[in-house]
Amino acid sequence: MATLRNERANGHDVSHEPALDHDHFIERDGMRFAGTHLIVDLWQASNLDDIDAVDAALRKAADAAGATLLNIDLHSFTPNGGITGVAVLAESHISIHTWPEHAYAAVDVFMCGDAQPHKAVEMLKRAFLPGMLTISEHRRGVMP
Repeated sequence: MATLRNERANGHDVSHEPALDHDHFIERDGMRFAGTHLIVDLWQASNLDDIDAVDAALRKAADAAGATLLNIDLHSFTPNGGITGVAVLAESHISIHTWPEHAYAAVDVFMCGDAQPHKAVEMLKRAFLPGMLTISEHRRGVMP
């Protein structure tokens, strides 16, 4: 029988229970973790000041990854035309922050469950045509 323990986190009780099949944690390479978080830098990229192109890219990225899009919220800045925003997913999020004056975008892709975040990156590459792209991958919520 599993034991339940309570801890205090930021003034709130946090219950720790055994993993359930419906918790959307991922099991891979002998590890169990909450999700994959990709930190993506796009350099020499285009369409970074086009809010419609950014919206379409986030929608296509979520779809390609097999994620469930819940909402997109984007904001365009003046005078440089930079855009910041997030696609809120049932499986987590894709966020983007662009600096068109430097042809640079910072993107986070965090997904849990069966979603495939690397497929989202492929769609972002198609949308923004970066000359250079870097990705770092982090496993979030690795179970002890």
